[in-house]
Amino acid sequence: MVGNYTGVIKFYIEGFSGSPEFRHTLFAIFFFSFFVTIMGNVIIIVVVCADHRLHSPMYFFLGHLSFLDILITSTIIPSMLGSLLMSETLTMSFSACITQLFLYLSLGTIEFVLLGAMAVDRYVAVCNPLRYSIIMNNQVCISVVILAWVFGFLFQIWPIYATFQLSFCRSTLVNHFFCERGLLLKLSCDDTAFLEFILFLMATVILLGSLFPTIISYTYIISTILKIPSNSGRRKAFSTCASHFTVVVIGYGTCLFLYVKPKQTQAAEYNKIVSLMISVVTPFLTPFIFTLRNNQVKEALKHNCCQ
Repeated sequence: MVGNYTGVIKFYIEGFSGSPEFRHTLFAIFFFSFFVTIMGNVIIIVVVCADHRLHSPMYFFLGHLSFLDILITSTIIPSMLGSLLMSETLTMSFSACITQLFLYLSLGTIEFVLLGAMAVDRYVAVCNPLRYSIIMNNQVCISVVILAWVFGFLFQIWPIYATFQLSFCRSTLVNHFFCERGLLLKLSCDDTAFLEFILFLMATVILLGSLFPTIISYTYIISTILKIPSNSGRRKAFSTCASHFTVVVIGYGTCLFLYVKPKQTQAAEYNKIVSLMISVVTPFLTPFIFTLRNNQVKEALKHNCCQ
């Protein structure tokens, strides 16, 4: 229920303002990014499933990470592309806004849990290589993925419920390209200070909770790599972690700026820029990072392309 002030059941997504030529240029850029993101991640999933050399925990998690990137971009970009082609503001129903925000936040939560699991996987591979197959067995990997998906969706139920119990008596015009939570809170005529504080704590738990094992893992990884006597050995050990580390820096860096702060209702333009990094730029770069910086994936691609 939206509240007792207006009974409004629709939100109006402002998207990107500007001339028709500017909007069409943005459409071409975002459509290209969306297409490349989908195709790149689909290729990674197919190669990981098809090539037996990539049937290991690292690539099992990578396949799920690619699948999450497809879902995240598909949740946000199609409606954004539609709004760029329309001359009027995009109208989104109350239920559609709830669904979009819930999927976006839940899938993002799952992705951070998987990034933390991938960091632990790299720690075991580098620091305990002889026990790697025993520790990171199939049952453990499947259990981690299932727990990540269940936790991600369950964790976001209350925040979404609390957000959409607010009364929107001021306006339902959202100055963003999707139903962004910070701006929804800004539109409410209720006192959202306590809710914003709770959301800040929950975002901290997710981001820092998954970042902590990542920091610990890479501390041990770097310490172990530095003890390797040969340069070639150090390069080989580091190459197994470089792609994941790059994605971690980009992903956590943008989300820490957007979500881990007590005040959720920051400027709309700031929201748009950081959200573009999360929902467009990062998923677009991920396939390139994991293919161009990973020799095993490149060899698997060449092998499957030449067949």
